[in-house]
Amino acid sequence: MITRRVLLGSATGLLLPLPPVVAAQSATTGRKVVFQHDLPDVAMKGWAATVVEVTYGPGDSSPAHRHPGITLAYVLEGEIRSKVGDGPEKTYTAGEMFIETPNELHAVSGNASATKPAKLLAVLLAEKGKPLTTPASE
Repeated sequence: MITRRVLLGSATGLLLPLPPVVAAQSATTGRKVVFQHDLPDVAMKGWAATVVEVTYGPGDSSPAHRHPGITLAYVLEGEIRSKVGDGPEKTYTAGEMFIETPNELHAVSGNASATKPAKLLAVLLAEKGKPLTTPASE
């Protein structure tokens, strides 16, 4: 049986702080912590991980939406504008990440550039068989 700890450990293992010995070894291999954030206390029985690559053309954006589970987003290229929950709108560049907690409003999501494409990788952890994204109005 996959527990919350095993699933999150697998999905975010590279994102967590490393013990001092491992951190020292990592310095020579080029690994670094990119993102760290507390996770909500959710039961993950019957959940699955889905990874989606999202590409925005110049000036493109997505309508406001919500995800029923936890979403981790990693910017692969370009710059992504995002406003999640009560936080301010922020622009993330390649190599940066953000998180969306269950049902949190993702009011702004789009390419910050009017001339260059942008791409992100989204890791969605959610209950199996449920829609991964719903419009903000629902």
